[in-house]
Amino acid sequence: MNHRQWFDQIASKWDTVFTEEIVARLREIIAGLDIKPGASVLDLGCGTGVLFPILLDKVGREACITGLDICGEMLKRAQAKGYAIECVQGDAQNLPLRDQAFDWVICNAAFPHFLDKPFALREIRRVLKDGGQLVICHPKSRETVNATHRSIGDPVANDIIPPEEEMCCLLSAAALDHTIVCDESDHYVVLACRLPNGANAREQGDTRRQDVA
Repeated sequence: MNHRQWFDQIASKWDTVFTEEIVARLREIIAGLDIKPGASVLDLGCGTGVLFPILLDKVGREACITGLDICGEMLKRAQAKGYAIECVQGDAQNLPLRDQAFDWVICNAAFPHFLDKPFALREIRRVLKDGGQLVICHPKSRETVNATHRSIGDPVANDIIPPEEEMCCLLSAAALDHTIVCDESDHYVVLACRLPNGANAREQGDTRRQDVA
């Protein structure tokens, strides 16, 4: 069984994973981001659309939000919720989206499942605008996420969040800068941005850093 088949199989139960406590934690994570009203946002690996109402509350009902997932069954359930959000089926390693389309790419509870993480990060950078930001987040710690995947077994047993040093190297190799990695007992957040071509990361300093704790 491959990843797509496995997620198709569990799609009907996916929403039950996101308890009120976990949804509240996700709201806190999104609230801590400096997303402006009307921003263009890609919910990458959107699943059944758990983040859709949270993002709409943050950026406003007139914002441009796109949900993308590789799993058709997940997307069917996301679309059935009736939010005014475009849903697209696609692979993070080959995004069917135009260059520099988004101010934000938010990847909630999905990054470990990208089989070719370096390539996926390069695709994410491609669809981000200059100065656009990537958020990788989980409503659990890195250790808990990795242990959960290992306990489930194939096909997700090896789908892990890499250690901080490796994560930073992956982002740097994809030309995504100003990395923040926040790994706490109840959440994990990575924040990085696409600097304009030719910009000097040191000169930019910490001007884009935010409180994601």
